[in-house]
Amino acid sequence: MEITAKMVKELREKTGAGMMDCKKALGETGGDFDQAVTMLREKGMAKAASKAGRATSEGVIASYIHQGDKLGVLVEINCETDFVARTDEFQKFARDIAMHVAASSPVCVEREQIDSALVKAEKEIYQHQAENEGKPANIVEKIVEGRIEKYYAEVVLLEQPFIKDPDKSVGDYVRETIGSLGENIIVKRFTRYALGEE
Repeated sequence: MEITAKMVKELREKTGAGMMDCKKALGETGGDFDQAVTMLREKGMAKAASKAGRATSEGVIASYIHQGDKLGVLVEINCETDFVARTDEFQKFARDIAMHVAASSPVCVEREQIDSALVKAEKEIYQHQAENEGKPANIVEKIVEGRIEKYYAEVVLLEQPFIKDPDKSVGDYVRETIGSLGENIIVKRFTRYALGEE
């Protein structure tokens, strides 16, 4: 199958990968768009994993103010170099993360930041719920684990479904951007302000 410039352009727009990477992925998958997307995502994740330990001392503090000026977010996102921090792609990424925080109201960046006492209390609630539903003792633990994973996906930024593409998590979006920009990127912290909230 002939790989056209239009196909390459569409794949680049969908994945953010380089033109040559898109052309190669389409060639290797015989022009299958979905398989090419999967291949590029997997390569991006592998690339991201290889950069994970590198120092991130540059970056930006991005802001997002929702219409009506009653909700605002500040987010600190770090990368390795000032050069990458100034690129349009990194700036767009930072704005996307700030907008996501405004929309989805996460509690923390990573699950390790949640107070262990809070997680323990949630587990106890889920256990009582499962027992009250009459579930057998041997599957109560599995139910509790499943519900705690769902809880993490609701309150942990990197585990939430990304608002612009719910098929992937915010963590997937971070890893794709690392693969695309070629530098380690860390969402360091965020603050969400809603008018009237303490």
